[in-house]
Amino acid sequence: MSDKRSATERIRVFGPPGGPRAFAATPQKADDVVGVVRRLWQYLRPYKIGMIWVGVLVGVSTAATVVTPYLIKIAIDDCLADADLARLARVAGLLIGLQVIAAAATWIQTVIMVHVSQKSVRDLRKDLFDRLQALSLRFFDTRPHGDVMSRLTNDTETVSNTLGQSVTQLISSVLAIAGSAVGMLWLNWRLAIVALLVVPITWVLTEYLAKITRQGYRDRQRNLGSLNGVIEESVSGQRVIKVCRREEQAIGEFDTANSGFRVTATKADIYVGLMGPVMGLLRNANFAMIAAAGGWMAVKGLATVGDVAAFMTYARQFSRPLHMIAMLYGSIQSAIAGAERVFAIIDEVPEIQDKPDAKPLTEVKGRVDFDDVSFGYAEDVPVLRDVSFVAAPGQTIALVGPTGAGKTTIINLLTRFYDVDEGCIRVDGTDIRDVKVDDLRQALGIVLQDTFLFADTVRENIRYGCLDATDEEVEQAARLANAHEFIHKLPHGYDTQLSEAGSSLSQGQRQLLAIARAVLADPAILILDEATSSVDTRTEIHIQEAMLRLMEGRTSFVIAHRLSTIRKADCIMVIDDGRIVERGTHAQLMESEGVYAGLHASQFAHVPV
Repeated sequence: MSDKRSATERIRVFGPPGGPRAFAATPQKADDVVGVVRRLWQYLRPYKIGMIWVGVLVGVSTAATVVTPYLIKIAIDDCLADADLARLARVAGLLIGLQVIAAAATWIQTVIMVHVSQKSVRDLRKDLFDRLQALSLRFFDTRPHGDVMSRLTNDTETVSNTLGQSVTQLISSVLAIAGSAVGMLWLNWRLAIVALLVVPITWVLTEYLAKITRQGYRDRQRNLGSLNGVIEESVSGQRVIKVCRREEQAIGEFDTANSGFRVTATKADIYVGLMGPVMGLLRNANFAMIAAAGGWMAVKGLATVGDVAAFMTYARQFSRPLHMIAMLYGSIQSAIAGAERVFAIIDEVPEIQDKPDAKPLTEVKGRVDFDDVSFGYAEDVPVLRDVSFVAAPGQTIALVGPTGAGKTTIINLLTRFYDVDEGCIRVDGTDIRDVKVDDLRQALGIVLQDTFLFADTVRENIRYGCLDATDEEVEQAARLANAHEFIHKLPHGYDTQLSEAGSSLSQGQRQLLAIARAVLADPAILILDEATSSVDTRTEIHIQEAMLRLMEGRTSFVIAHRLSTIRKADCIMVIDDGRIVERGTHAQLMESEGVYAGLHASQFAHVPV
């Protein structure tokens, strides 16, 4: 976590954002094999020197292999016919030498290609991860996280395996086929025609099987993403599953997804499995045809015994790469399906982007204007309707109202996690859509109810608010946030390693660390989203003290269900059904005896006002 990141990358969000999560199925891209291959080649191009060496070595190994049948012909027709044992020994030695060269060239080309493929897929994976960091929250709110993770891991690994193993085999097979065909035509064109009859048949069958195999692998990769989504959700929600005694339901959902993956994976593998028997049948039929035709030609004097022996070797060399290409179709189709899924995300256009003429936002004073803002997460389903208010620099604005009224949505729009449908939001008089997103979020600090902590030390989790901060500044921020005392009691203090999501800490302790992050970030505009709703009264006092220190001199937005935390707010706005139905100070709203007074009465029925 010590690496430098822009404000957009870390977006100063000290916990996961709110908002609905409608897990939609991910649409599949159109079948564009040529386009996918071209795009994969763009990732190989930077390492073209390595690819050139691979091509040279493949050519060397293929040439050594193609020459072998001709040497066999010489050994039979010349050496054995003339009983020239010395020449036979030399030919045998040359055959052995060629095989050693071919083996060495194959091994070296494999090593080079592994390096090239790993570097290329590293770049592909980086582009995918970079795109994920740039995408807007709506993308993540509408897709299962397990499917996204599957594209970043399983699909890129499938591409890696294919590039590392299949590319050299494919090139070698193509060259071997071409070399064998030339050798056969050179030796005996009549017998070559018989041997090459298998090519069009193989091509037609391979094309047919490739189409159904490609669809099978695409379905398999999609179902694998769904399975990963179920697994990720189950692991993340283990506490809820156990508390609600839903282990059997979780097992049932997993079994359904697992069975769906098994069905599609089985179909895909069966389609691929057809390649072997079909190619084997064609290869054996080709041997039989060459043997029969060669024997007849030898009897008629149209070919020598050496020609027939050489042709049998050439036929094996010719049919083996044909078989290899057919078998490679399986892994290639899997890689193409995986690459399609990866490119589908890389091609996603971020919903929130800087305009070409976006202005910098510097020296933020903290004035915030909402001007007739309307917004809905889904089309024709408004969440906010004509919301207007002004927050002066240094003011504290409290947002209260029932769950789903639109309080968190106001925050999501202010941070530009989403853009408004109508109206505009201005900071210091400038529409936030006209300023750089990085600058806007640099000015914002958020402390949410559900604090997210990384699997790192306490010190680095606090430093996430400002990556340039020194250890002394981190500890000072923790003191201001009332977190220093409990941190000091941890086994290794600030260097204590936290588990994933900070599950080893209490909710209140996680909240104090989030406040320490915000203190360190020193934002001009502060957002506190129900930061004390899930803690006990004693911890709430510590958190409130830290929050008051943090809010000094800053424009602050406070979302709270506990109305005791917002009595001193400069303005309290009551949100209901996406509209501001009341606004004013605590005293003013209590005097008006409206919605706020009713909410207050329900919480403090036995406590004097």
